[in-house]
Amino acid sequence: MATTAQPSRLSRLLALVPYFLARQGISIDQAARDLGVTPRQLTKDLEQLFVCGLPGYYPSDLIDIEFSEGVVDVRFTAGINRPLRLTTTEASTLLVALRALVDARGTVDRDAARRAIAKIERAVGSTVPSVTGPDGDGDSVEESPIVGAIREAVRSRRALSIRYYSATRDSVSERVVDPIRLQVVDHNTYLEAWCRSSDGVRLFRFDRVDAATVLDEPATPPGDAVASSQSAILSEDAGLPTAEIEIDASELWVLDYYLIDPLEPVGDRSDPSLPLRGRLVYGSPEWLARFLLGFGGRIRLVGEPEIVGAVTDTAAAARARYR
Repeated sequence: MATTAQPSRLSRLLALVPYFLARQGISIDQAARDLGVTPRQLTKDLEQLFVCGLPGYYPSDLIDIEFSEGVVDVRFTAGINRPLRLTTTEASTLLVALRALVDARGTVDRDAARRAIAKIERAVGSTVPSVTGPDGDGDSVEESPIVGAIREAVRSRRALSIRYYSATRDSVSERVVDPIRLQVVDHNTYLEAWCRSSDGVRLFRFDRVDAATVLDEPATPPGDAVASSQSAILSEDAGLPTAEIEIDASELWVLDYYLIDPLEPVGDRSDPSLPLRGRLVYGSPEWLARFLLGFGGRIRLVGEPEIVGAVTDTAAAARARYR
């Protein structure tokens, strides 16, 4: 006989308060049957909830549930009065992963993935472009024309004409590319493709593609390019110079927007308040100087004395204008 996987204790604890709030006075035995646990386990869960609550953790801050007489009454929820919902970040991460499944080759239930995408987007009101396809209720899920063109080129193995913004070069270029596959890196979706103008494999981030048109010719990437996956740090700007930088903890968000390869683990540091070192890909010394000036010293170069001097001189000149 097939068995149904039980939810983790944490997920069960988070669901208990809304459940009992909607069923004041329910017996522990009945609740245990509804929740698929034993009365003994449910009692242990309630005892755990009894010492949980809001920061401060004084008696008035703790969840107050009465269950001593065999029935359960909720007197104070400590704010946990609704079922757990996805945050925008969590929902976006799930959507990106599900869309990658839709585009993956092999035995993937694409209809199930599309239905999951539709339900998540309806629940959170996501503005992230989604995958076209019917959901279980007969509704359709819309996607932007650009995203649709990119995905169609990958599916049909057709060449693609794109207009692309390069953040490190601070420029827009027209390119013809031969799609290879899609990649998901740090919650962003990339098109991996053979770029004919660069004569190499590049990654193109979806949200930096300003226009995309599927061409009436097959994609013909070299065989060795298809066989190996491209590194995200090389992206569409392979061959550009790099510089070692030091990033204050308050500015680590730049890792999501620029080609920066962390030189140490980001999420597993002994002191998260310390600066992080990384390697930044940049287009020109002038661009790098503007980039550093924009952060007012919160991102600094390690080495590169000529560029450091240019940044210092520009900052000094700017201060002098306001004296």
